[in-house]
Amino acid sequence: MAAVEVSNKQVVLRDYVEGFPKDSDLQVTTGMVRLSVPEGSNAVLVKNLYLSCDPYMRNLMSKLVGSDIESFKPGS
Repeated sequence: MAAVEVSNKQVVLRDYVEGFPKDSDLQVTTGMVRLSVPEGSNAVLVKNLYLSCDPYMRNLMSKLVGSDIESFKPGS
């Protein structure tokens, strides 16, 4: 299969969240991504239709100090 470029939306953490997440804490960006499966591979490409944020991710969206768990970095 030849590589194909498609539009890709991402939800990016704009700033650490305090309290309940607000629209201003997140940013939706659109870019292009190259899809390809190695020739002769049994690999499968999967398209996500919905984004789910489980409670564990809530902690990663906050600035954790003195924790063994590393927080998400805003803008990445």
